[in-house]
Amino acid sequence: MSRIGKLPINIPAGVTVSVSKDNEVAVKGPKGELKQSVNPDIKISIEDNVITLERSAEQKHQKALHGLYRSLINNMVIGVSEGYKIVQELIGVGYKVSHSGQLLELSLGYSHGIFFEIPAEIKVETVTQRGKSPTIILESHDKQLLGQVAAKIRSLRKPEPYKGKGIRFQGEVVRRKAGKAAAAK
Repeated sequence: MSRIGKLPINIPAGVTVSVSKDNEVAVKGPKGELKQSVNPDIKISIEDNVITLERSAEQKHQKALHGLYRSLINNMVIGVSEGYKIVQELIGVGYKVSHSGQLLELSLGYSHGIFFEIPAEIKVETVTQRGKSPTIILESHDKQLLGQVAAKIRSLRKPEPYKGKGIRFQGEVVRRKAGKAAAAK
C-alpha cells in the first residue's frame, strides 16, 4: 500500500469536491476552482467530508499513480481553502523590482530591463524597503502554476556561489565557494 496514497483527505468547510464520470475531480472553494483528470485505474470515493483513493491492482505503475493523485488532490483542496504563497528576494547591488498590474519589471544587472508577464491566477506584490533586499510575493490557489512561475523568475538570475548574488527563495541557503584569492595562499 502506498503510504501517501492511503491517507484520507479531509475536506474543510466551504470547499466542495465533485468527481465526474470520466474521473475528473473538480474542487471549489473560497480562493478559486481547480480541476484534475485522474487515471481510470484510481477509484475516488467521497464520504463524510473525507476523500479516499484506491487502486485496482498492485502493479508498480499503479502504486506510483496512487500517491501522485492523492498529493495532487490534497494540494488542490489546500489551495482553494488556504492558498499558497512564495516569497523571493533579489540579492545584489542595484537589483530592483516593480510591478504594474500583472507585468513584473526586473533590473538584474543586465544591460536591459526584463519584463515578465504573470498569469492572471497569481497575485503579485513587490516590496522595496530601504536597507533590505527587494522582494517579490506571489500568491495563488494553484500550487503547480505558482511553483512554475517562481522557478521561471528565479531562472532569470540564479544565485551564484561566489558572491551569492541573484534571485533566491526566502530562507534559501546558497552554498558559498572561496574565490581565487583563497586558492593562491
